[in-house]
Amino acid sequence: MTPGKLQIHTENILPIIKKWLYTEKEIFVRELISNACDALTKLRILHSSGEAAFNSEEARIELAIDKEKKTLTFTDNGIGMTADEVEKYIANVAFSSAEEFVAKYKQNTSSEPIIGHFGLGFFSAYMVAREVSLETLSYRADAEPVLWKCAGSVDYTRGRGCRASRGTAITLFLDDDALEYLEEARLKSLLGRYCAFLPYPIFLNATRINDKEPLWLTAPSAIEDSAYLSFYRDLYPLDSDPIFWIHLNVDYPFHLQGILYFPKATNRLDFTKNAVQLFCSRVFVSDSCKEILPDYLTLLRGAIDSPDIPLNVSRSNLQMDRTVRQLSSHISKKVADRLTTLYQTQREHYEKIWPDIELVVKLGILQDDKFYEKIKPALLFKTLNGSFLALEDLLARASGNKIFYTSDEKVPSTLLRLYKNKDIEVVLASSPIDSALMNALEEKIKPVSFQRIDGALDSALLDPSKEKSLLDSEGKSEASRIASFFKRTLSLPSVEVEARSLASAELPALLILDENSRRLRDHFSLTGQILPSGLSSKRTLLVNTNSALVNAIFSLKEKDPTLAADLVHQLFDLSLLSQKESEPATLSAFLSRTVSLLERLCASPSAQ
Repeated sequence: MTPGKLQIHTENILPIIKKWLYTEKEIFVRELISNACDALTKLRILHSSGEAAFNSEEARIELAIDKEKKTLTFTDNGIGMTADEVEKYIANVAFSSAEEFVAKYKQNTSSEPIIGHFGLGFFSAYMVAREVSLETLSYRADAEPVLWKCAGSVDYTRGRGCRASRGTAITLFLDDDALEYLEEARLKSLLGRYCAFLPYPIFLNATRINDKEPLWLTAPSAIEDSAYLSFYRDLYPLDSDPIFWIHLNVDYPFHLQGILYFPKATNRLDFTKNAVQLFCSRVFVSDSCKEILPDYLTLLRGAIDSPDIPLNVSRSNLQMDRTVRQLSSHISKKVADRLTTLYQTQREHYEKIWPDIELVVKLGILQDDKFYEKIKPALLFKTLNGSFLALEDLLARASGNKIFYTSDEKVPSTLLRLYKNKDIEVVLASSPIDSALMNALEEKIKPVSFQRIDGALDSALLDPSKEKSLLDSEGKSEASRIASFFKRTLSLPSVEVEARSLASAELPALLILDENSRRLRDHFSLTGQILPSGLSSKRTLLVNTNSALVNAIFSLKEKDPTLAADLVHQLFDLSLLSQKESEPATLSAFLSRTVSLLERLCASPSAQ
């Protein structure tokens, strides 16, 4: 094998940076301000080592607009550079002064994060500038000012400058298609977006821009609830106040700080909406944390800041690696621990906020087994009397390994009383994802399963003593004859009919849809898909032989077969309506039949 070295055509470097390195031109503001922050931080670190003078009250970064000259100037009073350093760090593309500085002062930089890493931030200026000049004076006592100029090619000039005070000024001579950055409002917006939480005062035309402290850097014990709420309003001025928050503070095996807020629940689920903001050493990186946050936590809001997140060269996106996966897992654990602790120590408050947090909890259970193991003690189910039961309590009360539920809080009282009279607990499962949640839980809590109260006929609801099971001369029971009559009259292939004696005479009929079929239908509905015709759900009309109405209808089949048939259809439609299974197309026929039956009732001799 013959060794060799890759050759780089330097003439192509700046055009590549200008066109392809950064996703948005506006990033140059973030990069140049970040470099200015690093210059001040380096000076502060040198001061702590006794190598330089530094007064934190004098530290500042300034942006100045000159519309006549079409220039934008970034000035800091940080560490500055000597002529040799300009040659080393500016004229040498992709050589990071930050990396070299951190390596030299490693012990002093643990609490003073340096933002730069790649040595390319300065060259982002060429995305908007046809020419850039840099004037700098080092903090060193014997330093001379340096002036460096480059018009975006490989050629540059360097000479003695005129700067009299320590620091650096970078002037951008803007391209004609970048003059929007001479507008104060545009720059103010960008500074507010990217630089609001940087540690040094930033001034735009002598007006300070960043007066907010990153609350996530403050110890939670020192923060009042009002401060958390105020910070949330700063981040999301149009939102209602959050109902709960979690303060993250991790030192090992990585550094991470942040605040995650649970917003008030709304009827609209928007998983694409950017919510949690990502920062790296207080610099805004992205309003999407999808790589760090598990999917079920993307509904949260707030801010996450970590100097350890592996960014790509443009600092616009994360590079997926082991650190990112660890961050994601740790955040998930913290959320589960905090919620479980809240449940154990403030049960009443936890129940109060449950409607706002249940979606996150349930999605987490569906997507993350580790999250489920931690959160399952705090998984709640609302009963129809308004109280809450934890999963463990619900399992203890399960009747025959069945947990009964309803998807409708206003379920017909006659049906509900059947369960209440038998002292069977019924919980509410009205969330759009509850069907999927129950499927997942059934795998984890076998042999217990969930069943909707109209999803099957439980034996506990029957009264065997009143069953009409006596056989006639043809070997048929009255119950079977009633079922055959209703089946024949309805003449609906998709509807079976069963006649049984319920424990109550109040409910004449009940429409039963198989539990698995209902969940399949719910899945297709939630995902916006059309249920395949081959998977159409068969339904069973349970006719209560203990009902006076059912017996009266059956007795009319010989005396007035037309009236009996209309009443069968009416009873079926009433069952559909009461269980919200009726289709709009059948409503007209139901209303017409209702009017006809009322007219017939009023015209009967008994009504005179």
